[in-house]
Amino acid sequence: MSLRYRLLFPLVLLLVTEIVGTSWAARLAMNTADRRIGDQLQAIGRTLHEPPTFPLTPRVLHQMRGLSGAEFLLVQADGGTISTFRGSPPATEPLNTPDGGPHPLGPVAIIQGNTYRFLPFKLLPPHPGAGGTLYIFYPEELRLAAIWSAVRPPLLLGVVGVVAALLLMLTSGRHLVRRIQELGNQTRIIAGGDFHPIAVPTPRDEVDELYQAINEMAERLAELEVQLKSTERLRVLGQFSAGLAHQLRNAAAGAKLAVQLHAADCPGSDQESLDVALRQLSRIESNLRQFLDLAKPHELVWESCQLAAIITSAVELLRPQCRHTGTELLWAPPIDQTAFWGDVTHLGHLVGNVIGNAVEAAGTGGRVEVTLQRIAGRWVMEVADTGSGPPATIADRLFEPFVTGRAQGIGLGLTVVKQAVLAHHGTVNWMRRSGCTIFRVELPQRTRHDSFTDSSTS
Repeated sequence: MSLRYRLLFPLVLLLVTEIVGTSWAARLAMNTADRRIGDQLQAIGRTLHEPPTFPLTPRVLHQMRGLSGAEFLLVQADGGTISTFRGSPPATEPLNTPDGGPHPLGPVAIIQGNTYRFLPFKLLPPHPGAGGTLYIFYPEELRLAAIWSAVRPPLLLGVVGVVAALLLMLTSGRHLVRRIQELGNQTRIIAGGDFHPIAVPTPRDEVDELYQAINEMAERLAELEVQLKSTERLRVLGQFSAGLAHQLRNAAAGAKLAVQLHAADCPGSDQESLDVALRQLSRIESNLRQFLDLAKPHELVWESCQLAAIITSAVELLRPQCRHTGTELLWAPPIDQTAFWGDVTHLGHLVGNVIGNAVEAAGTGGRVEVTLQRIAGRWVMEVADTGSGPPATIADRLFEPFVTGRAQGIGLGLTVVKQAVLAHHGTVNWMRRSGCTIFRVELPQRTRHDSFTDSSTS
């Protein structure tokens, strides 16, 4: 059975109940009208057939006719008649064999082409002509009019109720089915790859839970799609980088060895410049390791370390570049030197990428400030630069692979940062404040005895 009809079936039962109730109310009103008219005629009959204080003359009967709307026929004991009917009075013989069953207004009689119901009343002494009979005829036309007047209010109310219930039934059923059809269409749209949420209608009701569930499903599928694309990009990256990174690392190692040999053979050369070159070659090797680590799981090596020392190492590595570009790099290690339990390699990648990105974003004549403090059991590192900040088109996707605002960038640095932060169960976000771009990294303080549920960056 169609859902539409299953939804409408209870309403149809209510509609049938309304019709039955209306019919019962109309029948009750009709019987009440009959009893009321019957009681009125009975009262008139009792008044006229009991010992009277006035004679039953034609004038009296005509006055009673005007008050009640009934016709009167008085058959006296001596056979004489007094009638309010126009023309000749009706024959009395058929009235002695009444037609039909018991009725508050008596049986039916057709007189002069009109239908009446009549009630007979015996005259009591000392009434003149005692032993006679008084007949009261009530026109069926007046009776039906009285019945219709009594039946009309409940009947009209019932009809209005039935029509209103029918319209409500059709409208609500159509509305509910249309909403369910919309949900069905939305699921097909989601199946086609469009994960935009559907607007939840008002007023709110139980069907909204379906809307919310579908929107949550669409949101989750959108997240899974992003993750899938990211995983696919990383897979392709791993295949591509395996050979390329190997050759680049060999070249960097050869250059590093050549610089070391030159420093050994020429002790009088500019040692500071050679040291800078060696550090930069070491940085190239480290970046190439990051490039490879993105495409494969890496087992973390947990050990005691100093976050301040890791930051100092990254700052010293970047100072020659800052001197060359005229970028001011500010860093003051905190007094709190509490040991941190983490992976030194990953933490080095994290710190180096965040500060390195800030130095490049600040540019010539810019300023970068690095701070570290422990707040409520968490280490908080903030790196602020005076650059213009990420472009609005990529602001929400900075931590995705290959998303970058620099023409020469490849968009992997912040992805490495995100992986390292997640591996240490921390958070990373960025904001604009007082004209500066600030990257904030929060890492929970861990000790050797703390357990980690995830031992890799995958």
